[in-house]
Amino acid sequence: MAKNFVEDIPRIGRERFRKNLDSVTITNAQEIRKAAEAIHEIAQAYGFRIAVSADISSKAHLVDADGELLNKDVFGWVAEGERWWEDTRLALSSPLPRACRYESEPMWCNAEGFHGHWSNEYLDEIDLREFYENQTGATSLSKCAILIPVHLPFGQIGAVSFIPNELERTDLSEEFRLYSDFLAIVTRRFVTGYVLAMREKHRMPANCILSKREAECLHWAAIGKTDKEISMILSLSHATIRYHVNRAGQKLNSVNRGQTIFKAGQLGYLGATD
Repeated sequence: MAKNFVEDIPRIGRERFRKNLDSVTITNAQEIRKAAEAIHEIAQAYGFRIAVSADISSKAHLVDADGELLNKDVFGWVAEGERWWEDTRLALSSPLPRACRYESEPMWCNAEGFHGHWSNEYLDEIDLREFYENQTGATSLSKCAILIPVHLPFGQIGAVSFIPNELERTDLSEEFRLYSDFLAIVTRRFVTGYVLAMREKHRMPANCILSKREAECLHWAAIGKTDKEISMILSLSHATIRYHVNRAGQKLNSVNRGQTIFKAGQLGYLGATD
C-alpha cells in the first residue's frame, strides 16, 4: 500500500500549513483585504516583500472590496521609485512578467538569469543584466527575486514577485530550495481566489464541448493553415472543414473565425503550437 508522506510531517507543521492556507483563501470580495494582509505577513516572515499582479494583460489594479490599492496600501510599494503598479506598460517592458508567459513553475532570478527546477530555453534568451542595472519598480534597489507565475483558466496569467528585504542579496538558491513550493501554494490560492471574487461577468459559454473534428480543424487553423490545406491534411472536403469551424464558432458563441480560435485556445482545445 502506498504511504501517505503527509503523515510523516509533524502535526504542528500540518496545522500551521493549513492555517496559512486558510488565511489567504478568498471566497468573496469582502475577504480580499484580510487575505492580502495575511500573505503580506507570510512574505515578511520569510524575509521578503511581495508584489502581485493578478493579470499581466490588464491595466486594472489589484484592489480590495472598497477599491483600495493592495500593492500600495497593504504591500507597501509607496516609496520613490517603488510605485511599479503605476506603470501600465510594465507587463510588456519588464522581463519578470514576460518570463511568466514562458514558465508555470516557481523560479528565482538575478543578473545572471532565471533559475528553476529545470532549464527553460525561452528564459535563457532573456537578458537580465541590463534590467538589474537600470531597474525601477517592484525590484527597485534589489538584485534578485523569487518569481511565482500563476496560470489561470481562460489563458489569464498572474505574476507574483518576492523581493528580499536584504537588498544586497544576489543569491536566493537556498531560499528557493526551502520555500518556493510553499510560497507557490499560498500565492496561487490567493490570486485564484482574488480573480474569482472579482470576476464580474462570464465571457465564455459554460459547459462547451467541442468534437474531435472541430478541435482538429481549429488546431490547424491556429497554426496558420487555410481551409484548403486543412482539408488535405485531414482528408476531408473543403465544405466539411468550414462546417466544423462554423459549428465550433456557434458552440463558443463567437462572432468570427478569429474569435473562435481564440476562445478554443483559452479553453485548452488547441494544445501547444510551439
